[in-house]
Amino acid sequence: MLKKWLSIIMAFFISASFVLNSAQAQERFVAENFPYKEMTIQVMPEFDYPENWKGDKPSLLSAFYGTITNESGQDFKGELEFPVPAEDGNFSVYLVAEFPAEDKPEIQRPHKVDKEKGVLTWQPAEGIKKGQSYQFVIEYYSSPFMVSGAEKEFEFSYNPPAGIDQLNIIVFTPVKAEAFKLNQQADNISKSDYGQELHYFQYSNVKKDKPVSYTASYIKDGHESTLSLISKQNPPNDENHNGSSEGEPELRNSSGTPGTSPIIGTAGAIIIGISVIIAGAFIYYGLMGKAPNTNAQNNRSKTPARKASYVAPKARDIAEEKKQLRNKLLTGKIDEKTYEEKMRKLI
Repeated sequence: MLKKWLSIIMAFFISASFVLNSAQAQERFVAENFPYKEMTIQVMPEFDYPENWKGDKPSLLSAFYGTITNESGQDFKGELEFPVPAEDGNFSVYLVAEFPAEDKPEIQRPHKVDKEKGVLTWQPAEGIKKGQSYQFVIEYYSSPFMVSGAEKEFEFSYNPPAGIDQLNIIVFTPVKAEAFKLNQQADNISKSDYGQELHYFQYSNVKKDKPVSYTASYIKDGHESTLSLISKQNPPNDENHNGSSEGEPELRNSSGTPGTSPIIGTAGAIIIGISVIIAGAFIYYGLMGKAPNTNAQNNRSKTPARKASYVAPKARDIAEEKKQLRNKLLTGKIDEKTYEEKMRKLI
């Protein structure tokens, strides 16, 4: 009788273990089962510094805006993984967030960093149903710089863990930088109100494990951040710059430099308003009949970016207006007082 009960108990535990292992296998993230519809990356040297920055090297803020699709054949409720340079001594995560819907603000998600595997992990709030798309934002700091006096050089590389239909990359030049050079010719170059060059690249049908990399060099005294330098400049004199009796407000970086604190984190704002920034270049391609330079690389996109993503009939809805206001605040086109007043009207 005892042997019979022992056999039943053993069978139960074996079955339970099999079921548990099967469930864990089903929830294990396999990157190639979640290909990207689109990925936009912003590469921002000396843009901002996080708290407790170590050493005397410049920072590189990298921002990723991705849209993946669950093609695993089943609903997914596990943790997603994203490759990060966790081995970098100055690696620091600034933002991990998801977009529950196009007309709703981003929501930050708890996350972990596995230094051994070199990945950042987080779990979507609602999981991802079979065939459903999921949008996320990741921002992190690193310091892949070689510095010799005022001469600086860094390399940025992204190795896609899955295929990408459309990959957009923007490389920012630091404010006050001179002789900025990239080892590749950009599809388009534009300038901000503060003379900051933005180098745009487009790729289509990017294959898994086919890295895209850039080497950039420039000359710049000191490591003062772009946000700090912008805060010292006078914004353009137009109707959006009301000012106040107390003078122009001061932008802050994420390290908490004394000054007027913005409504949202400035480093986070630049990625949240990313569709506005991308539209500036890609609408230019689409509406002005300008195709990107197709000689830079063989897999560079030879067609304009999908205009439907950025030029919709309801592009002036509340969500879009909020994004534009955030971007204007970040770039100094409006001050905080104007930002607050306009945001209140949209609530």
